[in-house]
Amino acid sequence: MKYYIIAGEASGDLHGSNLLRELKVLDKQAEFRGWGGDLMQAQGAALVKHYRDLAFMGFVEVLANLRTILKNIDFCKSDLLQARPDVLILIDYPGFNLRIAEFAKAQGIRVFYYISPQIWAWKQSRVHKIKRFVERMFVILPFEKDFYAKFDYPVDFVGHPLLDAIANSNNTALAAEIKTDKPIVALLPGSRKQEVLQSLPVMLKMIAKFPTAHFVLAAAPSLHPEFYKTLTQGYSVQLVQNNTYGVLQQAKAALVTSGTATLETALFQVPEVVCYKGSKVSYWIARQLVKVKYISLVNLIMDSLVVTELIQNDFTEERLETELKNLLENEVYLAQLKANYNSLIVKLGGSGASAKTATLMFQYLTEKK
Repeated sequence: MKYYIIAGEASGDLHGSNLLRELKVLDKQAEFRGWGGDLMQAQGAALVKHYRDLAFMGFVEVLANLRTILKNIDFCKSDLLQARPDVLILIDYPGFNLRIAEFAKAQGIRVFYYISPQIWAWKQSRVHKIKRFVERMFVILPFEKDFYAKFDYPVDFVGHPLLDAIANSNNTALAAEIKTDKPIVALLPGSRKQEVLQSLPVMLKMIAKFPTAHFVLAAAPSLHPEFYKTLTQGYSVQLVQNNTYGVLQQAKAALVTSGTATLETALFQVPEVVCYKGSKVSYWIARQLVKVKYISLVNLIMDSLVVTELIQNDFTEERLETELKNLLENEVYLAQLKANYNSLIVKLGGSGASAKTATLMFQYLTEKK
């Protein structure tokens, strides 16, 4: 069968690549084409566009790049018509993917959605579009099944693919790359330029305040090393490109920009503080629209404040210093955090999400409609 996959971010590329690997086991004739990154390409996908050309965040930033986004949508529609796949598989990235879903449905192309948009947080009205245009939805967070049930839309809960990604990771070569006897503090400032520019300067201020620690910056593969080198000039920080998991395997604590990385850090059992700062306008708009209590996936899944969140005005040098000291020295807090991390893994449904999703997709595609 012919599969067309769209992933607009680094995390989508990761989960998409693992899904492709499992689909190849079930479908020996599988052909993949899509939008994603190096990992999906490594699994045999003919790459139409790289996610580094698609990642715009924040309301203001999206408006500033609206012309580019609309051009990408038009190009995707044209390419989809030429490819005529048996199924379109969308991975998160809702602003783009829901438009493509509507178009594909109108063209008679089957539409599957893997990793639900976070419509439970904001824009709940999107659930009606999903019901109209998406044949099957595969969700990865335990509370999402109940959310969709309220709208009379049955979905498949498959567990979280990060458990598989982490289990399959092999970053032992990094052990020789980080040579230090000091405790390692990982800096994960995000995968988009806007995120990094907002968060990294504050994170770097911690280096002078914790001279007994070794700071390692886990650089995103989508951003050029020179971009990081400009920002880190004058700071004693080690830059490790495209090996976040290898850094987390050795870290004693982590400063993490909100997003998938907050969950990855927790699954590696690394104590973390979650940091987020956006433009004033984008943040104000988000406060009016977002309907959730927390910003990090860890806290959302656990429905409690498991990891500290420093958001917008709370994300200051002084607050970050206090929280990092807590992560490195407060044994009582660390013991409770570890217990919460273990509970988190249980809630996520165990390993095997990628294989389970591929099996269900192949079953739906091969059975009579």
